[in-house]
Amino acid sequence: MWLKNSLFAPPASITPVARPSPGPRALWPPLDFTLGALACCGACVFTNPLEVVKTRLQLQGELRARGSYQRHYRGVLQALWVVGSTDGLRGLQKGLTAALLYQGLMNGVRLGFYSYTEAVGLTDAPGGSLISGAAAGALGAFIASPAYLVKTHLQAQTVAVIAVGHQHNHQWFDPHSCLTALTAAMISGVAVTITMTPFDVISTRLYNQPVDEFKRGRLYCGFVDCLMKVCATEGIMGLYKGMTPVFVRLAPHTVLSMLIWDVLRQRALLYRH
Repeated sequence: MWLKNSLFAPPASITPVARPSPGPRALWPPLDFTLGALACCGACVFTNPLEVVKTRLQLQGELRARGSYQRHYRGVLQALWVVGSTDGLRGLQKGLTAALLYQGLMNGVRLGFYSYTEAVGLTDAPGGSLISGAAAGALGAFIASPAYLVKTHLQAQTVAVIAVGHQHNHQWFDPHSCLTALTAAMISGVAVTITMTPFDVISTRLYNQPVDEFKRGRLYCGFVDCLMKVCATEGIMGLYKGMTPVFVRLAPHTVLSMLIWDVLRQRALLYRH
C-alpha cells in the first residue's frame, strides 16, 4: 500500500507554483466607448416607446390636485395605444434621435470610463469598484444631460388632444435649407468613414504589395486572403488604420459635394418652375 501511494504521489521537492492570473485587458479607449454606446443605442431603439409613455405619465397632472384634470393616459398599455392611434407609429418613437444621442454619450462614457478604471487596477482597491462606478455614472450623466433635456421636450410634444405638460413645439430644420444638407453630409461622412475604411486599407495593401515574376502578389492572394491575414496578425483594429485622415479627407469632400449638389438642385428646380 505504501509503495502504491509513493508511486503516484508527487515528489516532495516539487511544489505547485500559483501563477498570477492576468488582469483584465484594456481595449483601445475610443473602441471601448464606441462598443458601450452601440450596445445601449441598440437597446434604446426597442425601449424608446416605453420612454415616451413614461414621460407622458410623469407630466400628466403637473401641479394639479388629483381628480381636477383630464387623464389621457391610464397605464402603460393604454398609453401606448393612445399614442400609437393618435400620433401614429412614429409618435411612439418621438425623440429617438435625442434618445440615441443621450444613450450613446451617457453609457459610452459610463461603461468606457469604468472599463478603463478596471483595467488600470483602480477597482481592486477597497471601495474602488463603488467609487469608480459612481464616478463613471456621474460623468456620463453630466455629459449627456443636454441630450436628455432635448429628449424630454420632444417626447412630451404631441397634438393638443392628448397633450400633457408644457409644449415646447420644437421645429426641426427646414428640409430645403442648406443646414439640413450640411448636417446630413456630416452624418454621411462619419458613416462612410466607418464603413469604407476597412476596404480602403485592404485595397491599399493589395495595390502596394510586391509581386513575383508571374506578376502575382507575394503577400496576399486576393481580397479575402488579405482580410483574413490582417485580422489574424494585426487584429480587427488593423482594418481601421488611417481612419482619422480618411475622415479628415472624406468629411469635407462629402460635405462640399452634397452641399453644392443640393444648391444646384434647388436652383434647377427653381428655374424649372
